[in-house]
Amino acid sequence: MKISVLLPYKENFSPVYPGAVSLFVNDTINVSKFKKYITVYGNTDYKKIFKLKYHNIPLNKARFLRFTSQSKKYVKEFSKIEKNKPSQLIEIHNRPNYLFDLVGLIEKRNYFLYFHNDPLTMTGSKSITERKFLLKNTSKILFNSNWSKKRFLEGMQNKFVNSDKLSVIFQSAKKQKVNINKKQKLITFVGKLNKSKGYDIYGKAVTKILNNFKNWKGCVIGDEARDKISFNHKNLKIYGFLKHSDVLKIYKKTSIAIVCSRWEEPFGRTSLEASSNGCAVIISNRGGLPETITNGVILKKLSVESLYKEIKKLIFDTKKRKNLQYLSNKNFYLTNKYVSNLIDDYRSEKLEKINLFNTKKNKKIRILHVTNFNERHDGRLFFNTGRRLNNGFIRLGHSILEFSDRDILRYYKNINDIKGAKTLNEKLKKTCYNYKPDLIILGHADSIYAETLNDLKEDYPSLKIAQWFLDPLNKKGPDYLRNKTRILDKIDFTDANFLTTSPDVLSFLPKKDNNFYIPNPSDESFEVLNNFNKNCNMDVFFALSHGVHRGILKSGKFDERSKFIEKLIEITKNIKFDVYGLKSVQPIWADHYFKTISNSKMGLNLSRGEPIKYYSSDRITQIIGNGLVTLIDEKTGYRDFFNDNEMVFYKNINDLSEKIEKISKDEKLRRLIGKKGKEKYLKYFNSTLVAQFIINKTFDVKINKKYIWNK
Repeated sequence: MKISVLLPYKENFSPVYPGAVSLFVNDTINVSKFKKYITVYGNTDYKKIFKLKYHNIPLNKARFLRFTSQSKKYVKEFSKIEKNKPSQLIEIHNRPNYLFDLVGLIEKRNYFLYFHNDPLTMTGSKSITERKFLLKNTSKILFNSNWSKKRFLEGMQNKFVNSDKLSVIFQSAKKQKVNINKKQKLITFVGKLNKSKGYDIYGKAVTKILNNFKNWKGCVIGDEARDKISFNHKNLKIYGFLKHSDVLKIYKKTSIAIVCSRWEEPFGRTSLEASSNGCAVIISNRGGLPETITNGVILKKLSVESLYKEIKKLIFDTKKRKNLQYLSNKNFYLTNKYVSNLIDDYRSEKLEKINLFNTKKNKKIRILHVTNFNERHDGRLFFNTGRRLNNGFIRLGHSILEFSDRDILRYYKNINDIKGAKTLNEKLKKTCYNYKPDLIILGHADSIYAETLNDLKEDYPSLKIAQWFLDPLNKKGPDYLRNKTRILDKIDFTDANFLTTSPDVLSFLPKKDNNFYIPNPSDESFEVLNNFNKNCNMDVFFALSHGVHRGILKSGKFDERSKFIEKLIEITKNIKFDVYGLKSVQPIWADHYFKTISNSKMGLNLSRGEPIKYYSSDRITQIIGNGLVTLIDEKTGYRDFFNDNEMVFYKNINDLSEKIEKISKDEKLRRLIGKKGKEKYLKYFNSTLVAQFIINKTFDVKINKKYIWNK
């Protein structure tokens, strides 16, 4: 495992005058459970570096570089390292523009982006278009305050507001051991000595305080070359910039800390560290500053007079001041460990999904299964493929949520949504938001928009999407062009596609490695009959269901298999055929279907259209799975899986007729083939194995089990 942390160019990753970003990175990584896997990348001039795994990216200082962006060169050098030793996770701090370059330089990676400043002031996140790009290409965007997050979302559509990619991670500090009684009468300001930081307000207010309270002192840590603001007083000590460790020592003995910024501070590390050191903190109500303290004083009005009054109150009211000091330290919770654990939780979530099944112990996942569960049919189709697969996933220990797309369509269609599709797609998004699936499986979910899948991929970058498809795909078969379109409609957004036709004979499929054959799954809870053990009154069972409307045949509909069946009956003498869905004989369903099939020795597996490699309707599971001798065209290629003692293969109608007559006369042979066929099909083509295969291929897991259909 490798996690790369990319600092801003020229960020000083050194205990010698470190920046706020470096302090945050050092403090949180040092206590991270992923510490040994993390490498920090930066460009630091100081030889003394924080004691972490660190890689310095030196840049050639040649003259020509002044015409080239140093930052772009910096990112390019980092990308070269990533190409040689790829990371599972790249964390970029405070430079959204780096992501634009990295996306173009290296293959897809998982990115975390940390904002330490106002997003709307930073190159790469100022425009809505740029921020949409960041959302699309990151796994997580972390803000140092709710204020910063709100700024990022300004002008964005509502769908982005609730994105799981956006989270707030406050900065952190070490909680210090403080003796409140040893605090000095000291009023401290830390920061740049300019008007943005409110240094002029502090200077005027504190000078007035020092004139009126002779036993109090002021302390200033910082510098500013541009703004020439200066204050002089015998009790005001101005240090300039100090080492971070020295700043903390002064905070430890400070009674009152002032952070009176004019500008909208994204967070405010100075007030955070003041609180951790048990100071009574006075802050301005700007940006994310109010989020930095649990106990303190927030200025309602930012002015010299207002600040003076609040300091004066704390000087006069010793009890209140000491109580604030005590509570600031006692209630300080944004410790390095606390914040690091929050970050590690996000890392774990991402890394676990990257390596979801690459461990000895198979992880349990949430699956959202989108298909037609036929709720409106009152259980008439309880044995459908969707439910078979559900059983397989459940037996593997996974969580399954059914999403019956066609039932939702019918229920929600109205004058404003004629087909109900708009509502369906919105409900899918809302369901994903609440359920947080690891995998969405689509089964003939034709009304789910490709755009919806794209949105879900963007909102949940770890989400996997797969589709299964059962209908015929032979060029001379029924609905070929329509079925082809149904598959291709979503193929750009699926991680894997599972077909009951061998993909290698389907020329229209894109040349990808994510198209796989699956058999029609059997299920031990459905296929409960053992016809090979009983005497049956009928010889051959066959059922059509073409042109069905609410279970009843439509007039005027034609199934080309009718002619085949009629001729077969005509030429096969002394054989009892039990045929449904032919002429005026209505189809049979549900329990009536199983009661009927239980009375036949053989079952004809005849699919629509010309035979194509491995394709069969799901009737095959009901026939062979219940112990009937299965009669199948050898052009289907099922000899790759079964021998003549497990299935009966025929070359043409005359060959089929002869074999039916032969088996009807040989009861011993009939029972043998029925028994062996069922045993093999339920052993190798069962729903649990098929479900495991779908998960393995979708998550690109090395397959250890032998799936006899996986050629």
